[in-house]
Formats: sequence, C-alpha cells, structure tokens
Amino acid sequence: MGYATNLPGDLNVPGTLRISGGISPTLARSSVLAIAENEPFVIPWTWWRVWDALHTNLPGTAATDDLALIGGTFASATPSIRSVDFGGTSTTAYARVQIPLPWEYEDGQTVTLRFHAGMLSTVSNDYARLDMVCYESDEELGISADICATGLQSVNSLTLADIDFVITPTALAAGSLLDVRIVVTGNDTGDAGDGITVVIGSVKLLCDVR
Repeated sequence: MGYATNLPGDLNVPGTLRISGGISPTLARSSVLAIAENEPFVIPWTWWRVWDALHTNLPGTAATDDLALIGGTFASATPSIRSVDFGGTSTTAYARVQIPLPWEYEDGQTVTLRFHAGMLSTVSNDYARLDMVCYESDEELGISADICATGLQSVNSLTLADIDFVITPTALAAGSLLDVRIVVTGNDTGDAGDGITVVIGSVKLLCDVR
C-alpha cells in the first residue's frame, strides 16, 4: 500500500478524471450528486385499477363510476384513460393507482403528479374537471391524511394540457407508497354522442432526485 498524497487545497481537473482504483472512504450520494429537480417518471397505464375493487383492472368501456382504459389500435394510437361521453348528462367516475417513490427520490423534496388531459372532440357547454386525493401508506393497514395540496382543475379544452397536482412532501421518503384516486366530473346540457369525453393522455410522477 502506497502513501497517500495530501493536497493543501482544491484540485481543479480541466480534463477527464480517471480512477483506476476505488474511492475510500465511500461517500453518500448527497455528498457527491446535486439534486435534479422535477425528474419525470411515467406511470404505466396497467397500474391503474378500479378504485373500490383494487384487484380489478379498469374496464375497456367507461361505465357507472369507473373511468376506462382505452388501448387504442396498436401502431396507430396510444392508450389513454377516458370518461364516458357525457353529452346531455353528467358524470362522476374514478380510477386508482399505487405509486412508489423511486429510490433516487430525495426525502422531503418536491413531488407532483402531472396529467396530460383535455377533451376528446367536443368541449362541454358546462364543465369538465379533474381532481385527485393522495394518501401515504403507513405499511400497517393505515394511511396518512390527504396530502394532495391542489384542488380540482378544469380539463374542458380540445387542446390537451399538463395538469399538475402538488403533493405535500414533508413526511415522504424514497420507497414511500402513494395511494392515489382521481375523479373526473362533468356536466353538459347539449346533445349526447358528440365526443364530450375527458381524455387523459399520460400521467407522470415528477420528483426531486439525487
């Protein structure tokens, strides 16, 4: 074992630093890496379930109080979550998902759920809205209070847009399990069958990681 060389100050390497051996002592990520803010993690469609029957996949057609998972035609259309066509009537429908915070998540830092959402082919002449609640599992059959800090938001537009729901991160850590339920509410006083349908084109978890 050779002798260590002590440097009296900072070491500036304008080129590439190549290390052929190990690093001792080892360092925590927080000592080496900066925080990367709002990094996106896509929530797969197959994670979404019937809200009051978690063992059940979302139906292929929206019905009663359940949103639908629409597969789309492979190679020509992407999957989406949709409501019923509520033209001339109203709707209230749900879907539920459990989302683990990734191991890279920096404890207590920003967490947001982003929905890319809007209307299928016609806007409602009254309203179409998206809302959600979020709880943290305590891993002992209990949950936290609702930690979603954002209220319901309008999705009544033919231009799909990012809709953000901020999660209160105070007690969150890498590996925390979020139990999320979304609800689409809509009302229309026009004619049915006009494509007055809420569409969610993607869902992403945005969080600060290191």
